[in-house]
Amino acid sequence: MSHAVAIDIGGTFTDLVAFNRSGERVVYTKSPTTYGDFAEGILDCFRKAGLVLADVDVIHHGTTLVINTLIQRSGGRTALVTTRGFRDVLEIARGNRPAPLDLYYQRDEPLIPRERRFEISERIASDGAIIEALDLAELEELAQRLRDARIESVALFFLNSYVNPTHEEQAARALRAALPGVFITASTESSREWYEYERTSTACANAYVGPQVIAYMRHLEHRLKAEGFHGTLHMMGSNGGVLSVERTCRQPIALVESGPVGGAIGAGIYASALGFSNAISFDMGGTTAKCTLVEDGRFSVDSVYYVDGYVKGFPIKSPVIEIQEVGSGGGSIAWLDAQNRLHVGPQSAGSSPGPACYGRGGEQPTVTDANLVLGRLNADNFLGGELHLELEAARAALSRIAQPLGYVGEEGLVRMASGVVAIATVIMAGVIRRISIDHGRDPRDFALIAYGGGGPLHACSLARELSIPMVIIPVEPGNFSAVGMTLAEARVDDVRTYSSRMGEAAVTAMNALFGQMEADGANALQRDFQSPVARFERHVEMRYVGQRHNIKVLVAHDADAVQMRQAFERQYKSRYGHADALAAVEIQALHLSAFAQIDHPDIGRLARPHADSVASSRRVHFDADSGAIETGVHQRIALAPGFSATGPAVIEEYGSTTLVWPGDWFEIGPLFEIRVHCNVVKGQSHAA
Repeated sequence: MSHAVAIDIGGTFTDLVAFNRSGERVVYTKSPTTYGDFAEGILDCFRKAGLVLADVDVIHHGTTLVINTLIQRSGGRTALVTTRGFRDVLEIARGNRPAPLDLYYQRDEPLIPRERRFEISERIASDGAIIEALDLAELEELAQRLRDARIESVALFFLNSYVNPTHEEQAARALRAALPGVFITASTESSREWYEYERTSTACANAYVGPQVIAYMRHLEHRLKAEGFHGTLHMMGSNGGVLSVERTCRQPIALVESGPVGGAIGAGIYASALGFSNAISFDMGGTTAKCTLVEDGRFSVDSVYYVDGYVKGFPIKSPVIEIQEVGSGGGSIAWLDAQNRLHVGPQSAGSSPGPACYGRGGEQPTVTDANLVLGRLNADNFLGGELHLELEAARAALSRIAQPLGYVGEEGLVRMASGVVAIATVIMAGVIRRISIDHGRDPRDFALIAYGGGGPLHACSLARELSIPMVIIPVEPGNFSAVGMTLAEARVDDVRTYSSRMGEAAVTAMNALFGQMEADGANALQRDFQSPVARFERHVEMRYVGQRHNIKVLVAHDADAVQMRQAFERQYKSRYGHADALAAVEIQALHLSAFAQIDHPDIGRLARPHADSVASSRRVHFDADSGAIETGVHQRIALAPGFSATGPAVIEEYGSTTLVWPGDWFEIGPLFEIRVHCNVVKGQSHAA
């Protein structure tokens, strides 16, 4: 029996989705994330699902290992080898001050301290000509110094190597021969663009996480094989495609947002299948809430990603799905500051000890505790009954912050819980505004696709806050990021600097370079996945002459100069509200994405088999002033397409709970999705 499996390691739970290729049967399960050894949580999921690893032929795996390593500064002992005179590029950075009014502003320290940054003699001109050959004797001496310093990984960055990587390739070969077991990476292996600081930063980050990622991959492969797995392991890349293990071990930085992207992929596929051209994907887990904009079935892929944010963090030049994230999840801790002001997050109770109601020793109040006190969660049916929630523990935890504010008794506890949830809602609405309004998009024109353990519970509150008319809850929202991973394609991205004024001659040369990039992409997919290319996508970075920032525009393969300019101006006007038909336009970079199709389940078969269930009811608090309302409780597994009901309602399932507010109504759609119509009268139509 052949199974395809997807595994998503989150901050609180590890999720598994297994698809039976022959019977089209899908299995879902969750297990607490095991921070000491992530493989334990993965294997626990297999045991709970009743799966034998010998029956699994492919695994898609997403992990937060890379971003956690960078944020926690727990990577390998890393060195930088660079062109003489460029040792301090990491600290000079862009030379700007992103927070000019912050008198105490300070950037994060570079990943590699100055004493582990080494210069070497070599020089290449901006046109690729070799001015000074690489000094191999000096490099040999440097290798001994690196050995003496017990260096675990080395990043190589040479000036202008983006146009001629010869010296970086020579140095990489020499150091790999001289330093066996040391992770060596060259900047041009991750980026062929001209940005000095960003390319240096990316190479350093890739080297910094390399030893950890390789150790994790080898350990995971060993544990899986010991359990009988002999199939293929793929990793979920930040670009929205899966990567081979071999490519992952060369470019581990490509996993920087490996975990969250699965949900974005699934949301894009669902939006297209349901006929929604515009959607906002919203993922609320135990630790964070994340959202992505989906337009015409596509999600935006950023060319640069900032670890710890643009203001204080450092950049990575690697394609990453544009995801806005905030520290507001089910495990986010509610706390009082010195002035007794209430805050929610970003600290999280995680999986251990977890929220107070988990009964694992947690004492601090969390968003999950607040929802339990408000009656929104079923203490006896959390994770299908696998975990019993302790209501009294949640009440005791909330009392610790309620009493200092003068909230006493049952009414005070409800007001405290409502306040915690209201603050979390405002925080999460803010991140949706950043992904939509800050990009010139009106959230009222989008459907909200909500998933994660907490997404469906808070989606209608967010829709009311933002006047979004439609909420869509896909199948198995608690495992939906893993569902998205089962639907992902293989993907390889390539970026090249190409600077020229817009014109037919420039477009002809551009197409020739794109042709070379497509051949390289096709070869990479064939080598990594033994799969032919399904399609290519071309994006071109353009700007008006004299501007600093570029706009990335999707262009057709047969587009001429006029059509490319029209596409640029449409996108420019959409973002900034105007366009200049007389100003000259220039091309700055070419982006190519190559895709190969991999077997994946039919999304129409992802729902669990139908089972009869009797609807019940319980009293639920929707706000602090209205009191508890008798609310119908439905088991999602019993709801078939065509079913509809009015709110208030609670819809329970294995990994999540959907809350439908009074005045809203919901229906079950053709893909077994829940469609909640917010703030409207039943029967009123919505624009897709």
